[in-house]
Amino acid sequence: MRSRTKLIVISAAGLVGLAAASPMIANAATQAPQKMFSVESFGAKGDGKTDSAPATNAAIAAAARNGGGVITFGAGTFKMAGTVHLASNTTINVPTGSTITGSAGGYDHAESNPNDKFQDYGHSHFHDAMFYGNGLSNVTFTGGGTITGGGHLITGNPGSGQADKIISLTNCKNLTLSKITLSRGGHFAALINGCDGVTSDHLTISTASDRDGWNIINSSNVKITNITDAANDDALVFKSDWALGKRFTNQGHVRVTNAHLSARCCNALMFGSETCSDFTDYVFDTITITGASKSGLGMVSMDGAKISDVHYRNITMSGVASPIMQKIGTRKRCGDHPGVGSISNIEYTNITGVGKGPFSPTIWGADAAHEPNHETFTNVKLTVPGGSGSTGTGVPSNNPGDYNPKSIGTRPAYGWYIHFANNLTFTNSAVAFKSADSRAAVIANNASALSFDTFSFNKSRGPNDFVFQSVSGYCVKGGSATPRISATGSTKSC
Repeated sequence: MRSRTKLIVISAAGLVGLAAASPMIANAATQAPQKMFSVESFGAKGDGKTDSAPATNAAIAAAARNGGGVITFGAGTFKMAGTVHLASNTTINVPTGSTITGSAGGYDHAESNPNDKFQDYGHSHFHDAMFYGNGLSNVTFTGGGTITGGGHLITGNPGSGQADKIISLTNCKNLTLSKITLSRGGHFAALINGCDGVTSDHLTISTASDRDGWNIINSSNVKITNITDAANDDALVFKSDWALGKRFTNQGHVRVTNAHLSARCCNALMFGSETCSDFTDYVFDTITITGASKSGLGMVSMDGAKISDVHYRNITMSGVASPIMQKIGTRKRCGDHPGVGSISNIEYTNITGVGKGPFSPTIWGADAAHEPNHETFTNVKLTVPGGSGSTGTGVPSNNPGDYNPKSIGTRPAYGWYIHFANNLTFTNSAVAFKSADSRAAVIANNASALSFDTFSFNKSRGPNDFVFQSVSGYCVKGGSATPRISATGSTKSC
């Protein structure tokens, strides 16, 4: 009996030997390993020419009949000239040295969707993808290798046989995207909608020559660590659209830690623009953003969503057009005739941002009844280009149905521009320009309970550093210099 135990220990590479010290390891040792299904055994070839989609689908079907399994790829390049239909309890294992590449045609047609008028075409259709699944549980992509569209996926609306995304999953549970690279994704490297329980570690997305990185829509209980996401459009974005024809009530509970993000044309870390269902309980910690031609940290409620309990911590930004952008808009593009949304209980702590312009950091409410509120900015230090001449201090133009930073006209402040907001507290924070500017450091209008405690700024070439217009209760104290303050129709609270 002793010799048999010894043999078991050797065959399990020491696992059972550790089991006595760890009940968790003991449980793992008694679990049956997942059965392996090699796509080559079903006819796939890693020659970069043979269509391996039929063989991959056959391997997945065999795994499904087995109750699940690991679909494995050998070394080489496997061409997918058709949609791979995923199944529950399956792992797509693409090891280092293996690449799955896309094709110019052969994919499933985009399905009809009676709700497609409520969001863009790409968000409304899911079948036209390299990998597709609906209503699945326990799906994993891993292995260290690469899945690429190869320049064949469409960034606009796909025609017959064309695909516009690598991974497309709806109504899923327990999805894992870890230790894999997604590149040249077309419209989306990954698009998930209505998923619960998402885990990602050491995922690399490289789609800066295409469009979006990862769109996480109507999804909850998400944990993302060590992601590198370089996109052209939005890099890492959280949305809630009407593509699945309903409002989701438990969206949120998201943690993103140690992320490296960039977006050539658009937003690096974004809420919206599609914002039907509410968002709550998000923590973004240790994030590096190295470019965004729109927002570094963007948050918009355009379609009635309540965005609350969001925490940004330990974030460094460079090369962003707008370091921080918040807006409540009135587009109302959802199927249940929503009202106007809200933004509340937002925290920014230890944020450093260097903007390339032209958009000042902005907090914009829709009206007095729909204001961003109860927000804290602690050790938030932003540097902007500056260099503007004299401007008026009136409210800039605004397109209430557009979410882009450019939807608001030139801000009359080089630093923070605040319009319809209440209970904002800035502590040990700063705004600075690279080139002398005639605009104020802060302009706020139609607001209340604004506090600037130890707030540093560059002195403007203009007459004022702070301009308060119809602000009930403002306080400015401490900081690097004595501020010049203009307060019209406003009251001081300190």
